[in-house]
Amino acid sequence: MSDFTITSDQFKARVRDLPSLPAVVMELIASLGDESLSSEDIAVKLSRDPALSAKTLRMANSSFYGMTRQIGSIPEALTILGLRTVRTVVVAAGVTGSFKVPQGIGFEFNGFWRHAVGAALCGQALARELEMDSDIGFASGLLHDIGRIALACSYTEVYGKVLAYQRQNDLLLFEAERFLMGMDHASAGARIAEHWRFSPVIVEAIEFHHSPAMHHGPGLVGLAHLADAFSHALGLSGQADESVPPTPPDIWAAMFPGEDACMSTFAQVQTQFENVCQALQL
Repeated sequence: MSDFTITSDQFKARVRDLPSLPAVVMELIASLGDESLSSEDIAVKLSRDPALSAKTLRMANSSFYGMTRQIGSIPEALTILGLRTVRTVVVAAGVTGSFKVPQGIGFEFNGFWRHAVGAALCGQALARELEMDSDIGFASGLLHDIGRIALACSYTEVYGKVLAYQRQNDLLLFEAERFLMGMDHASAGARIAEHWRFSPVIVEAIEFHHSPAMHHGPGLVGLAHLADAFSHALGLSGQADESVPPTPPDIWAAMFPGEDACMSTFAQVQTQFENVCQALQL
C-alpha cells in the first residue's frame, strides 16, 4: 500500500476545483427520466452556449442519424429528432468536451472517451433489450468512468504512477488506484456526480459499476457494469492492453439478455460507434 492515500472528504474538497459541465448539460442529465422538460426549455438554454450548440448540430447531422437533409438549428433538430434524442446528443457533446487531462502521464484521452462512447451505446442498446430507460442507459455508460479524468486532473503526478503500476503489474485500473491512492475512479466519479446533483440512480451506477451486487437489484448498476464490460470486450478504446472486468455470476444470470440479443447489441454498437466518435471529434 502506498503512503499516499486519498480520503473521500479530501477528494470532495478537490471536486470544487474541477471544471464544471455546461449548465444545460447538468440540467439535462438531472432531468433524465423526467418527461416534463419541454423542447423550448432546451432550445433556450442551448442558445446561451454557441460552442455546445455547434457541436450538438454537428452530431445531429452525422451519418449516425441518417438525415437526408441538413439540420440548421437546435429547434429544427428538436422537431426532426425529438426531445429524447437531442437530450442524449447534448449530453454526449457536452461531457466529452469539458475535461482536459495533463499530457505526459500516460493517460490516453481519446481512448478514454472512445471507451466511454462505446459503453454509452452498449448501455443504450442493452436498456432497450431489457426494457429499461435507454437515455439513462446511455448517460450511465458515458459517465461511468468520469472519476478517472477527475483523479488524473486532481492528482496528476500520482495518477501517472498509478497508470504505470497498472501496466507493470497487469492489473485492472481500479485495483492499481486502490493500491496506490486508497480510492478508485468509481468512488471518485460518484462524488463528482453528487456534486453535480445527478440523479441518485446515476450516482449509484457510477459508484458500483465495478462491484455490482444483487442488493442493488438487477437495475442500472448492473446495466452500467455490463455496458462497461461489453465496450471493453469489443475493444472500442483502441488500446492494446484493454481487458474485460469480471462480471459476478448472479448479475450475469439476472441481466444477460440472451445470446441473440447480445449479438444484436454488439452489431448495432459496432455499426454506430465510428459515426458517433467522428461527430464528437474523437
